[in-house]
Amino acid sequence: MTVDDHAIETPPPAPAPAHGFGTLAVHAGSPHDPTTGAVIEAISLSTTFAQSAVGKPVGEYEYSRSSNPNRHNFETAVAALERAKYALAFSSGSATTAVVLQSLAAGSHVISVSDVYGGTHRYFTQVAKAHGVKVTFTPEIEVDISEHITPATKLVWIETPSNPTLRLVDIRAIATAAHQHGILVVVDNTFMSPYVQNPLDHGADIVVHSVTKYINGHSDVVMGVAAFNSDELKARLSFLQNAIGAVPSAFDSWLAHRGLKTLHLRARQATANATALATALEASPNVISVNYPGLDSHPHRAIARRQHRDGMGGGMLSFRIKGGHAAAERFCQLTKIFTLAESLGGVESLVEVPAAMTHAGIPKDQREAVGVFDDLVRVSCGVEEAEDLTRDALQALDQAVAEFTRNGSNGVTNGN
Repeated sequence: MTVDDHAIETPPPAPAPAHGFGTLAVHAGSPHDPTTGAVIEAISLSTTFAQSAVGKPVGEYEYSRSSNPNRHNFETAVAALERAKYALAFSSGSATTAVVLQSLAAGSHVISVSDVYGGTHRYFTQVAKAHGVKVTFTPEIEVDISEHITPATKLVWIETPSNPTLRLVDIRAIATAAHQHGILVVVDNTFMSPYVQNPLDHGADIVVHSVTKYINGHSDVVMGVAAFNSDELKARLSFLQNAIGAVPSAFDSWLAHRGLKTLHLRARQATANATALATALEASPNVISVNYPGLDSHPHRAIARRQHRDGMGGGMLSFRIKGGHAAAERFCQLTKIFTLAESLGGVESLVEVPAAMTHAGIPKDQREAVGVFDDLVRVSCGVEEAEDLTRDALQALDQAVAEFTRNGSNGVTNGN
């Protein structure tokens, strides 16, 4: 089988680039049904499609693993919002990561920022090496990327902001350095969403998302997506999409497409809420430090102003609480609006302790080297009212810290 077999046809053109983000979100990949006039696409559950003659499908679809109308429409919409030529959807964000890494030949080398999502770290360290791909992690990629490049280096992997410390990376600087050596740059844009940041505009070659988070936005779909402009990448990645078969269902594609239509509204509200909460936390005597790129105190605020729409900080933040790990856990139990749960980017606000949850699989010394201490709390702000969220977080903070300072320990660890 060649890379061209079962390749998805080039998506139909999205609305003209002159249209604003909200208009694209509502209309891209959303044709009216030519028979009924339905303005919302039907869910195509068929796994196979009739052919008028041998090797001649009636339409453009043959078999749903290779392509499906709902997945096709969703991919078209994501491509429009990421200002990309192509997008490919997968069964999860982790499957997206796996397919991108599987596209590399054995013996390839990857450079990655150190503070990546725990699942990405797990794949890089425990799976990629099984098919001969080596990954080097660096906490200061903009400073030392050239030192890590070898003749085998084929890919640079960036999360910006990083998870969960919200460190930013200058995409243009990394792309410039990597492209001098013919190296591709991948940016995980899950935390920002296509509304706040478009990495391809800053020189990235591939942008990936856990669609589960902001793009879908309603905590009811697990999915991933990759967007890019290269015809060669389209052939290579769509071949693997079909050959590996880690594709989303028609129903999940339909749900994610529905969620995407309100992304701009949700991202604005989540950012407003996170900005209000981060400001309040930064002023609290019970907080050691706050990580939020929307604050002027953030060390990479200048990058946020260049890379993010209107300098927005997004809906994610993290902070270190006085009282140590026990206080962090207690804080998450005392909130009444925030739900203690993993994941992020939904309409509801969530809290978690990365060291014991999303990043528990990363050795402690490696976690702390990039700022993921046991007293770090990660917050995903939803679309509730900012005043209610701030009030809820502060009351939980005051109670949690009070309980543990009464015991005579502030629980602060090294690395402030």
